[in-house]
Amino acid sequence: MTAYDAGMLASELGFANELIDRAASIAMPLFRRGPEVRMKDDDTPVTKADLEIEEMVRREVARRFPRDAVLGEEGGGSLEDAPRVWVVDPIDGTKNFAAGVQVWGTLLALFEGGEPVLGAVGVPALGERYEAVRGRGATLNGALIRVSEVERLDRAAVCHYATEAWLDGPHEGALRDLDRAAYRSVGFTDFWGHCLVARGSVEVVLEPQLRIWDWGALKVLLEEAGGRMTTFEGGPVSDRSSVLTTNGRLHRAVLEVMGRRAG
Repeated sequence: MTAYDAGMLASELGFANELIDRAASIAMPLFRRGPEVRMKDDDTPVTKADLEIEEMVRREVARRFPRDAVLGEEGGGSLEDAPRVWVVDPIDGTKNFAAGVQVWGTLLALFEGGEPVLGAVGVPALGERYEAVRGRGATLNGALIRVSEVERLDRAAVCHYATEAWLDGPHEGALRDLDRAAYRSVGFTDFWGHCLVARGSVEVVLEPQLRIWDWGALKVLLEEAGGRMTTFEGGPVSDRSSVLTTNGRLHRAVLEVMGRRAG
């Protein structure tokens, strides 16, 4: 994976932050008054904010970096469309957004050669901004962040999606084992659970399946903060794969539980 000098991608990071600011200006008024929601063909929700933010990102990328492509949750695209691709999730946590829960955000990543090299996450309802560039570290509101130093599962916080997503699946037993072994299990999911690992507040997040726009920005952030992200089998994450995020120190222990109880 390419290591970047401190001065590289500075313009792109500034641009990403501009887009995150504009996304907040679109989303926050809708959030405060309660957005209208419709269901897409895949039975997931979408709001006016999702559509307007992604449209804005596509328009601004075409203006500022015309050789770059955009891959987004609402408008599609591919990493094969250009050497550099901006990957956007306009509102991650749309169900929270629609319900008036503050845990939602805009995720923006820049991929080069199929790998994310820059990530920005705006969480305007919580006043949080996460940033990372490959080789330059990760920040929360401008301050450097690091994963925790917890090395034992019985001292760790394990985060995962609602239990019904795991029932009768191949990893149901593993989830139960991890919940029993952990100091506590909590329901911080979507982007925010991974951000909490990056900032050292929790140690493990498990997601049975994520799309590339769900994890692209988070992978840079997490790894630059000293953590690790793989599939449940320990391989590289991909579109629609499982995602295991940890502080790195606990990664092998969690993989062993997942492998021991798989199936």
